[in-house]
Amino acid sequence: MLNDPRSHGLWEKTAPQPPVTAPLQGAVEADVVIVGGGYTGISSGLHLAEAGTKVVLLEAKEIGFGGAGRNVGLINAGMWVMPDDLPGVLGEVYGERLLDMLGNAPRLVMELIDKHGIACELEKNGTLHCAVGAEGLKEIEDRAEQWGRRGAPVTLLDAAETARRIGSDAYAGALLDMRAGTLQPLAYARGLAHAAVKAGVSLHTASPVTATERKGAKWVVKTARGSVTADWIIVATDAYSTGPWEQVRTEQVHLPYFNLATTPLSDNLRKSILPGREGVWDTKEILSSFRMDQAGRLVFGSVGALRNTGISVHKNWAKRSLRKLFPQIGEVEFECEWYGKIGMTDNALPRFHKFAENVVGFSGYNGRGIAPGTVFGRTLAQHILGQMSESELPLPLTDPREPGFRAIKEMWYEAGAQVAHFADARF
Repeated sequence: MLNDPRSHGLWEKTAPQPPVTAPLQGAVEADVVIVGGGYTGISSGLHLAEAGTKVVLLEAKEIGFGGAGRNVGLINAGMWVMPDDLPGVLGEVYGERLLDMLGNAPRLVMELIDKHGIACELEKNGTLHCAVGAEGLKEIEDRAEQWGRRGAPVTLLDAAETARRIGSDAYAGALLDMRAGTLQPLAYARGLAHAAVKAGVSLHTASPVTATERKGAKWVVKTARGSVTADWIIVATDAYSTGPWEQVRTEQVHLPYFNLATTPLSDNLRKSILPGREGVWDTKEILSSFRMDQAGRLVFGSVGALRNTGISVHKNWAKRSLRKLFPQIGEVEFECEWYGKIGMTDNALPRFHKFAENVVGFSGYNGRGIAPGTVFGRTLAQHILGQMSESELPLPLTDPREPGFRAIKEMWYEAGAQVAHFADARF
């Protein structure tokens, strides 16, 4: 994307084409203007347009340019924070409300894919959160118990069953979550965009917002070549925010994350490595994730940026790790490599912001963007349509605030991941 093969890698190579778009030209009017063409922005536009609302969506670069087109493609339920901890962080009402909404969010993703016939390699076979050692096993046992009390379809697997499902005896156990699954993330974003355009959304790419102005009861959102006058603005720019809502980016610490895709594995290897095609991630502090794409490529990722010395360090580490995880795989060749940035908030939870009158947005997905972004997009549409009041939202209203030592933390994450992967013999 934008002539950079390391921005979207395999996903751009295998995704269907996006809808034909062009930069905004001239002055137009709408009920709602949405800024950002990722999951949140497109989902909110789709749901608003289906309700008869006139929507203009402005994307600074291309559909799915940010995290929506770069992530590994796990449709996870919930967040990183333990379920029982959310009421302590957000209060009882918001904590349980958020757990309920995000626990069911993968279902909305799958329903939209089915409803709109989105070709995005959807797999509904769940995900496996794999325990590394005794400490990791305790973590997934706690998660299983806490989700189980809430009626979630999660199952704690022993080491033998985990090895059977993954094709490796590296883990002490795993938590199988049948709410979850995998998909091709850029294909999903582009498919949602096609559905939104069909529903009536006017979608413009290469249209970064340069300024906003309040004129009476309306907002005027300006780009280099045009403007949109609307009643509402949805800010859906998240970790890649620039311009008028750069504070959304600066309240998050960027954590780099890379993915590498092998060439398609042989039929024999596919029978022994993830035969059920679940998505996987582990409990290590510098975690790893992996899954299989539809053509049999093994997609393997971890914390780090594929630039400068990080390119060789992380690729060599990945080759060593895959050989240790799957001795049967032999020598590994990577067909594609790419990386992006995960926006991490200081409490690892998303945020709801009201930037001004009728200017709202969710952000801060902490590496869990597919399902939360989709369901929060629908939630913003419901709020604007008067179907959900501010007090009924899944998160309390907060003001953007920059975490301390943000720039230093970001440098440390990138450098620290290189040091760890250079030295790590894994397991």
